[in-house]
Amino acid sequence: MNKAGYNVAVVGATGAVGNEMIATLEARDFPVAQLKLLASARSVGQTYEFKGVEYVVEELTEDSFTGIDIALFSAGGSVSEAFAPAAVASGAVVIDNTNAFRMEADVPLVVPEVNSGAIADFRARGIIANPNCSTIQMVVALKPIYDAVGIRRIVVSTYQAVSGTGKKAIDELEKQVLAIFNQAPEIPVKVYPHQIAFNCLPQIDIFLENGYTKEEMKMVRETKKIFADDNIRVTATAVRVPVFYGHSESINVETDEKISVAEVRELLERAPGVELVDDPAQKRYPLAIDAAGQDATLVGRIREDESIENGINLWVVADNIRKGAALNAVQIAEILIREYL
Repeated sequence: MNKAGYNVAVVGATGAVGNEMIATLEARDFPVAQLKLLASARSVGQTYEFKGVEYVVEELTEDSFTGIDIALFSAGGSVSEAFAPAAVASGAVVIDNTNAFRMEADVPLVVPEVNSGAIADFRARGIIANPNCSTIQMVVALKPIYDAVGIRRIVVSTYQAVSGTGKKAIDELEKQVLAIFNQAPEIPVKVYPHQIAFNCLPQIDIFLENGYTKEEMKMVRETKKIFADDNIRVTATAVRVPVFYGHSESINVETDEKISVAEVRELLERAPGVELVDDPAQKRYPLAIDAAGQDATLVGRIREDESIENGINLWVVADNIRKGAALNAVQIAEILIREYL
């Protein structure tokens, strides 16, 4: 039976995603009875306001989860690996935003607009995984097409904001831009292997033996798991661009059956979590600056791929911190309390 309120812990509360999780819980009026903000020892004592009450950040330990119903994790994979089992042992359901558990067979990988039914499988481990931010917005946009005509192959190129790396990357882009404009003798380069300001870096995460980066292979593997379809062929190229918030993606899909641009638009106009922004004549198409701070995944530039029989091109943009992380986690929590707790 649903309770009037739930005790919620936010792990990694002082990070960009943790901050957004707190804001999203409040904005969506999630029924929080008690809120616990957890982070590393260096962040202890920082304060955050939630629904008019000031909360103090506490140090994360294995004993932090007594009485907690739901624990939202966003403090890095190693932290999740170390502390998520302790949270589960204390009786909490963990919704994890890291890569720690995504591809484990007994952990559901969930995007509510796409495969909310998989949430029921949380009972096996007490953990639900949030997919990678770039995967989330792609599958939200492709789900209606997949259901209508099937998808045989996906070719995606991403143009990802620096906020996906964290606060240090946001600060570095700002410092680099200021240094360039002020004609400083040296441009600070610490977070990325090269200058990001006024540049594009075709590397996100480390390179693997197959020549792809870890980020690219996340999109390949996670898409198959979310759609529960190992037959989808996926290839990805992930690029970091000098944008603060909002990931953009050029997506080409080859469908099993023919579908027209008009039919795709009609599907997307009705799709949950999607906002159609597709009027090229008026220069209206999804922009990162418009997606920032928004819940919706924006889709536009819809056109047929004239090089193959059943091909569609789309341009997809979403706020990587919001829908790509915090909002997706809170949406999972909403379904969890409504249907399972």
